Amino acid sequence: MIMLELVLSLAIVTQDQIPLRAEPREKAARHLTLTQGDMLELRGRRGDYLQVYDHRRERAGFIRATQAGLYELTPDEAPRLRAVAGFLATQPGSEAMGIGHAAAFLKAAPAEAIDAGVFEDLGRMADRLAWRASYLARDHSANGEKAARLVAEHLAVAETYGVSTYRVEDQGRITFCYEGEAWRRVLAWPASAERKARAALSLTRHDCVPDTFSPGKRLENDRWRAEALEEALAAGAREDAFPAHLKNRLKIRLAGVWAGLAQRLARRPQPDAGAILQAGLQAETQLAGVDRAPLADGDIEAWHEAAIRVGASRWAARPQTLAQPAKGRPGLRVEAGEQPGQTCVSVVPAKDEAALTQCTWGQVWSASLAVAPDGRHMALAVQPLAHWRELWMFRLEADAWRLDVIPPAVEPAEVAYVEFAGWVPGKSQFLAARETVNNGRHQTRFELVDGKTLKVEKSVDKPGNLSTFYRWQDPLWKGGTLAVR
Repeated sequence: MIMLELVLSLAIVTQDQIPLRAEPREKAARHLTLTQGDMLELRGRRGDYLQVYDHRRERAGFIRATQAGLYELTPDEAPRLRAVAGFLATQPGSEAMGIGHAAAFLKAAPAEAIDAGVFEDLGRMADRLAWRASYLARDHSANGEKAARLVAEHLAVAETYGVSTYRVEDQGRITFCYEGEAWRRVLAWPASAERKARAALSLTRHDCVPDTFSPGKRLENDRWRAEALEEALAAGAREDAFPAHLKNRLKIRLAGVWAGLAQRLARRPQPDAGAILQAGLQAETQLAGVDRAPLADGDIEAWHEAAIRVGASRWAARPQTLAQPAKGRPGLRVEAGEQPGQTCVSVVPAKDEAALTQCTWGQVWSASLAVAPDGRHMALAVQPLAHWRELWMFRLEADAWRLDVIPPAVEPAEVAYVEFAGWVPGKSQFLAARETVNNGRHQTRFELVDGKTLKVEKSVDKPGNLSTFYRWQDPLWKGGTLAVR
């Protein structure tokens, strides 16, 4: 952190790639390059140049007077610093400079002049700067790499003011996230429900859960996120003027958080069946409470993603009973594995077929078991991750059972699930539905699958576009799925 209390006269750099020169002339030696937002101590003037000292790098030098804003670190100067910071909070590309002005205001202003508004502006600028860094991390063109280097300099400047970011990597995709201290202050300070809602939404992003978290830490984080969102919803309910779009966004985010919480509660060493059921029901309730009419384009995509997250965990909202196989029919047995956290699924043969046992660290939703009328196929939902659910298809070939795991997507997807949707009588075929979000694009498919080869024979975007699917879809699937909404 720059020791602002030691600096009375400030120069805040307003441009990028500014040379700090050894003397007050254009061709003087360059000590280093400054970036917008850099805060310098003003020590004097030499013609068109300012004599400054950079405390961060411990270097003195000269810059042109037109390349910096000049301020006194006094209560009288605080309103001007606040006005500039508020304006820059609305200007994309000026985040580092805006953060510098906000930091100077917090040092100059008396305590009674500081409110949640300045922290909201800080949070907005930090989020936007992190978004730019994330976007440019995926742009490998020459121009993109040049812009990424500049954003890295802006991030370094923001870091000097205590505005930190961290990286989350998922399937090779890098996301920069703001650490969130300013938003937490908005939640803690007196503020309108609208401000608290924006703070809660920023702090509870799914893509900003650190990938270094242990399972226990992720569960704790999910609980905190759910609590923060519910408090923001409650605050909004107490204000008549609370915007409908913010209410929708809170419910959309909350649905996804509860869905993830349900899966993680189920993976605990001694799971609480009641807590799992409650989390699953909460996820469905919040999603059902979203008013689709006022959804903006970006909110529609977020709504679809939330629906897939809830769909992936939807079996959590059902009691996990596993019916005993009827006489002459196969079944499954689910037991704890030898290693902690492991679950093993075993086929209970109907006759003298060779049995099969498969173990997993994913969540086995035993209530999802579906047995084909001919007794030669069984379908089971298994959820390895909070945002990813697979379909396990057990098949009887000759006198032995075998297992095929059907993933919801072949290509990497951000959120996805595939589920059994019905058996086709008299044929070795079954119906499946899958939903995915990849690179922000949502897709839903309804499929007719060959039960022997697992090859997708037909695939449509609506159940009514495939007569076989429309005719033979399972009533239990139709009554519980979120793929049709």
